[in-house]
Amino acid sequence: MATNALAKSGIRMPGVFDDFFKPWNEWFDGGFENSMLSMPAVNITEQKDNYLVSLAAPGLKKEDFNINVDGNMLTISSEKEETKEEKDKKFTRKEYNYSSFSRSFTLPDKINKEKIEAKYENGLLKITMPRTEAAKKLTAKHIAVK
Repeated sequence: MATNALAKSGIRMPGVFDDFFKPWNEWFDGGFENSMLSMPAVNITEQKDNYLVSLAAPGLKKEDFNINVDGNMLTISSEKEETKEEKDKKFTRKEYNYSSFSRSFTLPDKINKEKIEAKYENGLLKITMPRTEAAKKLTAKHIAVK
């Protein structure tokens, strides 16, 4: 009787094979979208002499990033594949984890593309994009209404 009540309420009891089927359960239960296709948070800050793009990507290494500029398009991407294997006397379990993302941004014309630099520290990728000398000379101006 209790099992039928749980089944009708939508509550699922953990089974013996839940851990074995975990990757597939996460995929079909919406975990795939949340974990594998999540986009890292990005902040773009305009400063006096440059623009700063900060991308939160903990758990990666600097070698995992691909940063390209093509025309006025900045693309930041990463692909990472991990394999985990557990061996016991009675079984072997091998899991694969593949995650990737790609973010693209249109650059303003006033960026010196030759001097763009990137640095990865403590889970934060920082891309510094210096302004051109002509853009640095432009100052803000208040315009009076006549």
